[in-house]
Amino acid sequence: MPMTITESKVVKGKATPRGSYPHIKRAGDFLFVSGTSARRADNTIAGAEVDALGTLRLDIRVQTRAVIENIRDILYSAEAQLSDVVEISTYLVNMNDFAGYNEVYGEFFTHDGPARTTVAVHQLPHPHLLIEIRATAYKPLK
Repeated sequence: MPMTITESKVVKGKATPRGSYPHIKRAGDFLFVSGTSARRADNTIAGAEVDALGTLRLDIRVQTRAVIENIRDILYSAEAQLSDVVEISTYLVNMNDFAGYNEVYGEFFTHDGPARTTVAVHQLPHPHLLIEIRATAYKPLK
């Protein structure tokens, strides 16, 4: 079901927002996707695994893929797709993860893709999150 001119939506089957905000907001022909992480609907985090000895392993590639796939699914709920994205802002906890993030990002977008800004942040809402991405898409109403 298409969104109306101004509408907010929390997408079923995605991790519940950790505050009073939607996954996606339509304002006319633009869709704004709130900061999205690698959190799954059950609140586990893709790319955060603990081995039998209790050693935590965080994987920026797995997390980046999960974030972009979450954004893709959220856009799909508004009848849009990744090719409609015109701007992305990425927040990395550690700029040493930039190469891994950039590698996976290139699996989804080319030089013809969205404008992009990537910044380092001190922390994200969970200590196992390495990355968060927000996106803006242009998808005119039918």
